[in-house]
Amino acid sequence: MNFPYLYLFLFFIVGGNNYCKAENHLLEKSFIRKELKKVADWQISQFQYEKEGSPGHLHDHGIDAWTNAVLYMGMADWAKIATNDSSNYYNWLYNIGRKSQWKLAENFVLVPAYKLYHADELCIGQFFLEMGKVFRDENLMTATRARADWIIDNLPQDSILSCKIHWSWCDALFMAPAVYSRLSEWTQDDKYLAFMDQCFKQTYHQLYDSGECLFFRDKSYFNKKEKNGQKIFWGRGNGWVVAGLVNILKTLPPESPYRPFYENLFKEMLERLVALQDPSGCWHASLLDAASYPAPETSASALITYALAFGLRMQLLPEEKYRSAMEKAWSALLSAVGDRGKLGWVQPIGADPKSVTKYMTSAYGVGAFLMAGTEIYFLVN
Repeated sequence: MNFPYLYLFLFFIVGGNNYCKAENHLLEKSFIRKELKKVADWQISQFQYEKEGSPGHLHDHGIDAWTNAVLYMGMADWAKIATNDSSNYYNWLYNIGRKSQWKLAENFVLVPAYKLYHADELCIGQFFLEMGKVFRDENLMTATRARADWIIDNLPQDSILSCKIHWSWCDALFMAPAVYSRLSEWTQDDKYLAFMDQCFKQTYHQLYDSGECLFFRDKSYFNKKEKNGQKIFWGRGNGWVVAGLVNILKTLPPESPYRPFYENLFKEMLERLVALQDPSGCWHASLLDAASYPAPETSASALITYALAFGLRMQLLPEEKYRSAMEKAWSALLSAVGDRGKLGWVQPIGADPKSVTKYMTSAYGVGAFLMAGTEIYFLVN
């Protein structure tokens, strides 16, 4: 058996009965809720973070780190459909916000000049803005607005590719832009959208390969190649971009003059990504060299599935072309969930394609899974 497909065969064997069950009940609302609850509850039972002053890298592992912020965003989506359990999840999320004082990180082990600008540190602002909306409390939003205002008023004129003061890596297009579009939606102040649009398009013009319809992770990958000679396009990196586009589009009214660019980019990227989906429904750590990274990669797959489900629900993507891809992707994601709810095959923190195993998991992968499952629930509902 060809080695890459041996990996996929083992992937579905590991999924076992869960995969068969997903095939039979893939889009049943009760089944979707049951699977999301299992994954959410497992992650809550295993949740941990590093406290300030502890060894490690708070940028990646603190309570307000981007890794956990993605989990909170997915958990907040799940809470919307958790029926009788919604209050339990909202209480858990509110307690997270209370512990972090509804403030964005400032003290972490990075170049000091980046600490107020870094897009990853803005990610949790999306969660704070959502909680302010859920609990109808603007006090939960004020620190996020203050950080965004400071950045707008104090942005240096360095080159976009020079450092992480700017959105100089593609992951940033998930972490930061929707903070500004959400602020514009809340305040009705166009300055946030204008700033977001300017920064996003700077990154787009620098990192987007219009021939491949994919984003380089950052400038260091422009001339690098995979073992097969193809350009290096990271699966999760491009997943971050299309999921970030979803979060922007959710905040833009149909008549917004900003909307056409983001809709067109969304459609263009999804067309390319669906063409790169493997027969099992997954995407891989490397989009153009699956043979070198044959294992499924669930964080990329979940982020892309989230985008597919949203595109179908909002009729941005035609059913006849994209529905089967979404269903296959959902089946594949379900197959990566263990009996107790652990999501496997999540590539660890990184910046480029790496090997992954069924034992690997991470909070951001779970957050992406919850976002995808909730969006599918809304689609079928």
